[in-house]
Formats: sequence, C-alpha cells, structure tokens
Amino acid sequence: MGKVLTRYQAAVSAGELRPDPAQRAVAERLDRCAAELEARPRRGSILWRALGRRPEAVRGVYLWGGVGRGKSMLMDMFFACVDGPRKRRVHFHEFMQEVHDRLRVEREKETPDPVMPVADAIADEVRLLAFDEMIVTNSADAMILSRLFTRIMSHDVTIVATSNRAPGQLYLNGLNREHFLPFIALLEEKLDVIALDGPTDYRLERLGGFPTWYVPNGKAATDALSRAFFRLTDFPVEDRAHVPTEELAIPGGRSMHVPKSLKGVAVFSFKRLCGEARGIPDYLAIARRYHTVIIVGIPKLSAELRNEATRFKLLVDTLYEHGVKLLAAADAEPEQLYVGGDDAFEFDRTVSRLMEMRSADYLAKGHGSEG
Repeated sequence: MGKVLTRYQAAVSAGELRPDPAQRAVAERLDRCAAELEARPRRGSILWRALGRRPEAVRGVYLWGGVGRGKSMLMDMFFACVDGPRKRRVHFHEFMQEVHDRLRVEREKETPDPVMPVADAIADEVRLLAFDEMIVTNSADAMILSRLFTRIMSHDVTIVATSNRAPGQLYLNGLNREHFLPFIALLEEKLDVIALDGPTDYRLERLGGFPTWYVPNGKAATDALSRAFFRLTDFPVEDRAHVPTEELAIPGGRSMHVPKSLKGVAVFSFKRLCGEARGIPDYLAIARRYHTVIIVGIPKLSAELRNEATRFKLLVDTLYEHGVKLLAAADAEPEQLYVGGDDAFEFDRTVSRLMEMRSADYLAKGHGSEG
C-alpha cells in the first residue's frame, strides 16, 4: 500500500471520511501514479542515459463527477504525497490566464507560432501538472488547447485533473467546437478517465441542512458562515488565523484580493464585490474560479445604493448562470432586500434567482452548470 492509499485509509479509520468504494478505487489509481512519478528518473539523469532510451511517461488521470464527491480531497492527498518531481497544482482557469499572458509576450516578440515556446517553457518548469476544475468556457482557450497540451505532454509531463464534466462534455455547444475535439481525443488517449459519481454529495452533506441566507448581518450570522466555511473546506478551526488568501487574476491585468480562498470556496464582503468599480469580467473570474461564494455584509439596497444594487444584480446573474453556490449574510430576506423605490420591479429577477439558489435542486447542481 502506497502513501496515497495509506493516507486515505487513515482518514477513514479516524472517522474523517466515510468508507466509499468509489473513492477508494480512485485513491488506488492515484497511489500508483504517485509511485510511478517518484520512481521515474529525472530528465537527463545518468540512469536515463544508462537506459539507452527515454523512459515512458507516467500516465495521468482525469477525474470527473458531481459536486461534493471528494475529487478535490483526493487530489489534495495525491499532490501532498508526491515527492521529488517538480510539481504544480493550479486551478485550470488561472492556468489558462497565465497561458494567454505568455502568448501575448510571444506575439510581441513576433514569434511565428507562439503556442510552441509557451508549451515548451511550461514543460521545462514541471513534471506534474495538477488541475482543479478543468472547464472550458471560451473559444480563445478552446482554439489552442489541443496544440498546447499535445506539445506539453510530448515532454513527458504528467497531467492529473479534476472536472465536473466528462471529457466529451467539455465546451459542449461551444463556438467552433470542431477545433476543440482533438483536445477531447487527447485527454481520452493520454489519461485514464475515471468517473467519481454517485448519489452522495459530501460537500452538501457537510452543510447539514443549515441555511444559506442569514438575516440580519451581525456576529451570529458571521459566526454561522464561518462554521460553514470550515465545514466545506475541512480546514481546522483552531488554525483559523492561517486560512489562505488569494489574488484573483482579472482579465486586463487587474486582480482582486480574496481574504479567504480554499478548495474552491471564497469569502468576500459586499463592499469588496459591489461597493467598488466591478463588472462582468470580475464576476466571471469569480464564478469560474469558485464553486461556492460566501458574502457578508449585504445591506438593504436603497436608492442611494443604486450602483451597488446594479452590480449586485450582475453578480447574482453570473453566479447563478455558472451554478455557483451562494451563502450570505444580509440585512433582509431577498424579497425585502431592495428598497430603492419605483424601479423595484427590476430587482424581481434577482429575488427569484436568490430564492432558487437556496433550493435543494440548485444546490445539487454541478459547478459550471447553467441555470
């Protein structure tokens, strides 16, 4: 029994995880992957040359399934257990933003085919690329993925990825999807595609039927949302002072500070999201990066807060359309939230969506699902 499986079994024995045959099967496969990565000689090493040929690349894994089934938890275990090779774990959306930044630099240098040097540079940096939430939502990514990853994997980089969707469901109905199909074929050829699906949503189960909308703002609501954050992320409450933060990249070279960011769960203040000059690019970046967003300090939206109300409507629409779970503390229930005057009817759709986002059907949807 290798390190990944040992860690998984220890968590089950300690009662931290419920016995789950599907999760155990994934742990066994990731266990083999970790062992093979550690055993493979480094590029250019004496052992590599002694073999007289390049060792075979370690075959990667594409793990997909519904929300809350333990994909990120198993990825955590796997990544922590891999010693030796240069490795990187990154959210897929963040990775693709970096790729486009690198492509921009290559184009400024008038490189004839900028994808190739970018792929070569990435492959030179790591032997293991681990992706959280592989999802493709725009044609700019779709057009380059096949060539980019064919080149990266030609350098024997191992890819391990999680996703809410099977490879064949990625970029479904997307613009010019025919250019994306070779990437699907590449994933299915080079990675072991494993479904981790089933009726148990452990993430939803951790909420234990608790509310997702707390009224009014104040210590009780903040404490309840804090408990929800720690349940959703399995982060030790006693280590609350060390919850990771993040600088979320926004298209156009901007960024947004996220005061708490862990395992696809983010905490924001209403002021940060809607009191500042934010727009669709900001909210799209959030919706693509996080499966769950916690917002504190939502006020009643009066006529004096017309701009904030407009941004809040955009934010709710974007989260809703991407299947993002919303937990919030506010000064009123959704139907009493807007007190702006005669134009209150314009807020009706937002109220309807906020109510639906509290429903069991919505909470059971996968991240990236459209409403």
